[in-house]
Amino acid sequence: MPSVLGLLETREKKVREEIALLQEEAERVQAALGEAERALQRLVDARVTVAEVLAEPPSVVEEPQRGSVAGSVVPHRTDGMTVSVLAPDYQRIVSVLESEAGREGMRCQQLATALGLQVVPAKVEGLRSKAKRLVERGWARQARPGVFTALVMPAG
Repeated sequence: MPSVLGLLETREKKVREEIALLQEEAERVQAALGEAERALQRLVDARVTVAEVLAEPPSVVEEPQRGSVAGSVVPHRTDGMTVSVLAPDYQRIVSVLESEAGREGMRCQQLATALGLQVVPAKVEGLRSKAKRLVERGWARQARPGVFTALVMPAG
């Protein structure tokens, strides 16, 4: 038969282990609570800042500079517009079409070669899409199906 003191010691040991586990869990919960409180404070600060900005009278906003930005939309060409408003990829295509090599018109495979791209379907179709977009927006013309040229040939 186990002794009463032995039973109490065993029970005490179990309770101490349970307390240690609960303290670890409490520390984890405290850490998570602290992080949640910090996230909440950042959101409150952001909301207050936005409310302050929206409450201010509108100021004069400068028109963004029109320039070449990779992945930008191709604008419709108007008088006085230069190629510099196009994204770099489109500028390169127009440059090749305006060159001596592009004078008679170029197929997209030829255009890919001139641009130093691999002549694989994905690259050629991407170029075809860009060339058609340039035609639609007045930056190039399609001499015949699949053949693209510059809109205005350079003097020479």
